[in-house]
Amino acid sequence: MKALDKKVLHLIEEDPRLTADNLAVMLEKEIGEIKEIIEKYEKNGVIVGYRTLIDWEETDVESVTALIELKVTPSRDKGYDKVAEKIYRYSEVKDMYLMSGGFDFTVIIEGKTMKEVALFVAEKLAPCEGVISTATHFVLRKYKTEGVIHGAKAAEDKREKGILM
Repeated sequence: MKALDKKVLHLIEEDPRLTADNLAVMLEKEIGEIKEIIEKYEKNGVIVGYRTLIDWEETDVESVTALIELKVTPSRDKGYDKVAEKIYRYSEVKDMYLMSGGFDFTVIIEGKTMKEVALFVAEKLAPCEGVISTATHFVLRKYKTEGVIHGAKAAEDKREKGILM
């Protein structure tokens, strides 16, 4: 991958609001060259989407996030992929990762209430073919997501600096 391509990808990953015009000025390149780079990576699936990160705790919207550990039996023909495909197709599933260690998948879901999440796990996730067990962990507070610290006034931890309270 060319150095310019990497720079463009890093910049739009950091701020998806940057336009090709912005990037061309920042990188001192022609706008056409930047547009070609972006279009190439959109077409070949490297750029898979553009997102805005919302700190929902700063709004009046009630929601709960859960991380669910899954132990599964891989299918004979497609291994973990077949089980994963059944699970990641649920709209409630925000993220899904194949893991090393004591369980096979981490599934991250969001719901309006803990009860809604629990029902999803009990009625949809646990009964999936190949799922052996689940362990649900509810997120109590988000401090940092995708490199961004939550809260407009992120609290400074005075313990780090040796300041006693």
